[in-house]
Amino acid sequence: MTASLQHAAAHGRTGFGRQRFGAVNWIGLLTLTQREIRRFMKVSFQTIFAPLVSTALFLVVFMQAFGASRAVHGVPYAEFLAPGLVMMAVLSNAFANSSSSLMIGKVQGSIVDVLMPPLSPSELGVALSLGAAARGVLVGMVAALACALFMAFSDTPMRVAEPWAVAYFMLAGSFMFGFLGIIGGVWANKFDELAAATNFVITPLTFLSGTFYAVTTLPEPFLTFSHFNPVFYLIDGFRFGFTGVFEAPPMRGLLATLSVNIALALACRQLLKSGYKLKS
Repeated sequence: MTASLQHAAAHGRTGFGRQRFGAVNWIGLLTLTQREIRRFMKVSFQTIFAPLVSTALFLVVFMQAFGASRAVHGVPYAEFLAPGLVMMAVLSNAFANSSSSLMIGKVQGSIVDVLMPPLSPSELGVALSLGAAARGVLVGMVAALACALFMAFSDTPMRVAEPWAVAYFMLAGSFMFGFLGIIGGVWANKFDELAAATNFVITPLTFLSGTFYAVTTLPEPFLTFSHFNPVFYLIDGFRFGFTGVFEAPPMRGLLATLSVNIALALACRQLLKSGYKLKS
């Protein structure tokens, strides 16, 4: 062994070159993030604009059923309902992006293309969650614009009372359900199992969290249980950003959603690190 190879071995390197990306593989991280974004942008009509149909239908049906003149906490019902519908679209699409990315990779056998590059579990989780958050935020912006245009013609203009709350809770919700999508995508062996998780976990969490109604009208113990649902804080905080009205203090919602996101991020990192159902 030559002196140069001995020196390289002593410092943990071989004679074939040295690692160039440092503590964080920024090139790999950005590449995987771009892949996740381009994946859903290639079918943008399905992933971005299709959710507008369900959002618009919910808005029209509930406005007709309850009347646009009805008020909830002093806010016209249409103005109360729209932020909940927008957040519901954000959450479902963020979950769908990260979960479908992993499931397609597992079913097609292309998951090895994600696992082979020199990316740490943290970098994998960050890239997948960033892609999910990008889709969630983009869908939310398009849905909010559509609701605002619809409500402008209904004489109930959509306003923004607290921009910071709109931005924070949209991002927090996108990342939360992006992390949940990673967990679901790793856990499920086939699309049927992923659909079951969506139907029995994700949909109840979003529907039973004050999307269509004020949770303060619920009897006990359902009122207490609703305050243990993190989606309630996402919708309530997001609605507060538009209307200025809240059912739980916004700072409580901020701390609750931040804590859940940190816990989910750590769980995703550990799951990806273990290689559970990803590495044979």
